[in-house]
Amino acid sequence: MVAFLGSTGYGLFGLYSNALQQPPTTATPEEASVDQQLAAKERGYELVLEREPENRVALEGLVDIRLQMQDTQGAIAPLERLVELHPQEAGYKVKLAELKQQVDKL
Repeated sequence: MVAFLGSTGYGLFGLYSNALQQPPTTATPEEASVDQQLAAKERGYELVLEREPENRVALEGLVDIRLQMQDTQGAIAPLERLVELHPQEAGYKVKLAELKQQVDKL
């Protein structure tokens, strides 16, 4: 019994000590990973909007993702749609005006 517990303990000790000494091998270049994640999210929102063109959450998400991707021009169209669907929301109008000014400066 003592031999069994001793060998098991020694094996577990070796396993954990190796895990602590080796750096994780799952690291990928951060920029490529972030860009891929943003592109995947963008595509997901686009798919939702194909089925539900008036989906507020998907429109807002698409605007946010495109702004994170620094695609100001691409963020304007879904934001214009939000202004059409929800004219009472002043925040949409303000953001749209800001984005249009940024595009005009370029």
